[in-house]
Formats: sequence, C-alpha cells, structure tokens
Amino acid sequence: MPVESPSPPDSPAWLVWATALAVAAFLAVATLILRRLRRGEPVIARRPQRPVPWDGSDIVVVIGSTLAIAALIGGLIGKDPAVERSLTAALGLTSVSGIAAIGWLVLRGATGADLGFTTAGVGPDLRLATAGLGFVLVPLLALASVLNQLVPYKHDVVEFLTLRRDPLAVSLVIATAVIAAPLVEELFFRRILQGWLEKVLPEADGALALVVSAAAFALAHQGQGLAFVPLFPLGLVLGFMARRTGSIVPCILLHALFNAVSVGLLLAAPAPVAAG
Repeated sequence: MPVESPSPPDSPAWLVWATALAVAAFLAVATLILRRLRRGEPVIARRPQRPVPWDGSDIVVVIGSTLAIAALIGGLIGKDPAVERSLTAALGLTSVSGIAAIGWLVLRGATGADLGFTTAGVGPDLRLATAGLGFVLVPLLALASVLNQLVPYKHDVVEFLTLRRDPLAVSLVIATAVIAAPLVEELFFRRILQGWLEKVLPEADGALALVVSAAAFALAHQGQGLAFVPLFPLGLVLGFMARRTGSIVPCILLHALFNAVSVGLLLAAPAPVAAG
C-alpha cells in the first residue's frame, strides 16, 4: 500500500532520521546482493520444496469463490457505503476468501507445506523479510511519491485515517492492511497462483510465472491511483523470495512490514481537526 511521503518542511525530526536509516539500509542490502552475485552465490539460498498439487481447475474455483464472496458482501453493504463500513467489508472479504481457498485446497489434498506455511525458523525468516524491506522501501516509496503527484493515490485506508485517528480506527486499519491483506494476498498470489504457474510455465526456473503473478498482484490494485506501478516490482521481489524458499512466511512478513511503514507514514501526517 504505497503512500506519498510527507513533504520535507512538515517532516518531524524523527522522520528525517528514519529516512536516513532507510537509505542506509537500502545501500547495505544492495551492496550485499552485489557481493553475492560477484561471488557466484545465490541472493537467497534455495530451500527444498515440491510442486504444488493443485491444477488450473482449482485456480478457477478459488477465483470464482472469491468473486462470489465479494458479490455477497457487496450486496450486504449496498452502494456507496461509509468508509468504515467499506473497510470492515474489505476485512471480511479478505478473511473469508482466504479461509475458503485454504479449505478447498485442503479438501483437494494440499498440506500446510503445499500452501507455503513452512519456515526455516522465526529468526531466518524475519531477517530475510527485514533485508527485503530494506531493499524495496526507499525506491518504491520514492516512486509512489512521484506518481502521486501525477495521479493522487486513493485507498479506503487513506480516507479513513484522514477522518479518524481513534484507537478503534487505527486497530481496524492495522487488522486490514498489516495483518489480513499480507497474509491472504501472499497466499493467493505467491503460492496458489504462482505455485501453479511454476508448474505450467517452468521455463527459466519459473521466471515467467514470477512475472505473471507479480503483474496479477499489481493489477488487482487498480483503482488506487498509480499504485499498481510500484506494486509490480514489489510483487517481483516477493515472488522471487517465495520461489527460492517455497514458503510464504517471509513474504507475509515483508508485505506486513511494508504496509506497516505505509500506515505509519499516514499516521505521522497531521491529525484531522474535529469539526466544532
């Protein structure tokens, strides 16, 4: 969920230091990647994994069920709902569609490992996610800020936090953008879709599958200004991470951290003034 960075004149001192730290992190991670490539070492060590057991018909079922759930929830909330109601509906759609997809694939014989819920340990996965955040944060937020000058970024979260900053509002945003969206989107795009594409498009070690899933991830965010532009390279990084590890755990962590920073930047902006 890229957002425009606050303008320098309005930026608090801590944000200036945070920006400097983010730039330093990007340079450090980029240097580490270049060193690995020069030595002929993999950027991310490949973990043992097997092809996913589902096929194209299962993808159709997952997409169809998600659309059906979206139509049902849309019918329940009606046209032009209030922002809070729309955000709550998005949380419900994300959660229910994720549970439905997992349930269907488990019935079809998928295991937790097949679904990408494997880990090399909290430490290694968190380090991988943190390094990924250091690599993508500065360039993608900078790109999003430039694009926002051309076409303003639109999202229910932005509108909601412009209207409200109370604990309930912040909790709803965190539940939607930092917890539910990363978990379900990584399951859908990086494991269910990309995992299947890697079977049908195995050329160049699944590179084409990675590009297609990243493009689908970006296009799924149409209607949010030009956010789909920086979300494509983010999808490539997340897809590469999933391809090398066979897991969506580090992807979920990176996605959640990225969204948490975006929400933090929104909260760092001046709070709305209540009408008298």
